Amino acid sequence: MLWIMRFSGCFSAVMMMIALSPSLQSFPPIETSHKFSFQKAPAFHNADECNSPTFGKLCVCDPSLVHVAITLDVEYLRGSIAAVHSILQHSKCPESIFFHFLVSETTLETLVRATFPELKFEFYYFDPEKVRGLISSSVRQELEQPLNYARNYLADLLEPCVRRVIYLDSDLVLVDDISKLWSTSLGKKAIGAPEYCHANFTKYFTGYFWSDSRFSGVFSRRNPCYFNTGVMVIDLGKWRRFGYTRRIEKWMEIQKTSPTRIYELGSLPPFLLLFAGHVAPIEHRWNQHGLGGDNVRGSCRELHPGPVSLLHWSGSGKPWIRLDSKQPCPLDSLWSPYDLYGHST
Repeated sequence: MLWIMRFSGCFSAVMMMIALSPSLQSFPPIETSHKFSFQKAPAFHNADECNSPTFGKLCVCDPSLVHVAITLDVEYLRGSIAAVHSILQHSKCPESIFFHFLVSETTLETLVRATFPELKFEFYYFDPEKVRGLISSSVRQELEQPLNYARNYLADLLEPCVRRVIYLDSDLVLVDDISKLWSTSLGKKAIGAPEYCHANFTKYFTGYFWSDSRFSGVFSRRNPCYFNTGVMVIDLGKWRRFGYTRRIEKWMEIQKTSPTRIYELGSLPPFLLLFAGHVAPIEHRWNQHGLGGDNVRGSCRELHPGPVSLLHWSGSGKPWIRLDSKQPCPLDSLWSPYDLYGHST
């Protein structure tokens, strides 16, 4: 009887989400000229001590699940597949991980199912037009892509029963069990992330921002530190309660309408404006970032001191591009074991 009640609850929650979210009601017929071939990943199974589903198919509302959100697009698809592969390979309970793939192109689901036949996942369509008018030009064109802003809408896109999610960028791999990151205590905070308080925080905003107390005053009585938004544990319950999506949009509107821009770096500054100084700190081992370095000059980065649980190729240089061009950085060899890419036609 219990399993019937749980199934009914899951079914009701999913149907309610479909009814309430226009983004999930239909997928536009987007065609792509790109074809990819990936090796089929091996099957990964839960250890004996893991919780097992109470009925055949895990429901997204099952409280035993670890929820992970990643964007999928053609340009970074190879990185996303490698990230998923690394998560499964290092997890003690891989069957208990539910992936939420954020997409603006809907032709990739068959590929994901063929690569990971036993994966628990759902696709969520994010309409690029939702943010296109809010995006300002940035220092790198790839930072202006609408899908970069899909993370702002996780609380709207995911089912209401999903109360916590780990958001991950597509240019990283895990070398540790993601359940350790999942179990991080956020206390009263809405998000958790590794903080870097030694970084020059002022550089993320313009002189115009710092000269106007209407803007800079947002950091009064706060001790703001830089954090990388490519790895975040998010309390979606708190996010929904305090309306952070709309508050991010408001800062993006201010950026667009101000006589002089207030920040430069894509989707990061609005997060800093809302959360810097209000982040639950997570060990630095969970975001060894900056490994992308500068692809133009071919610069290579070393690991930060200390233990490593996650390697992140943030920056302009991506490991798959450097490996294919036969000009890899030494640390790119740590990414390649998770690469399932075959060939393109």
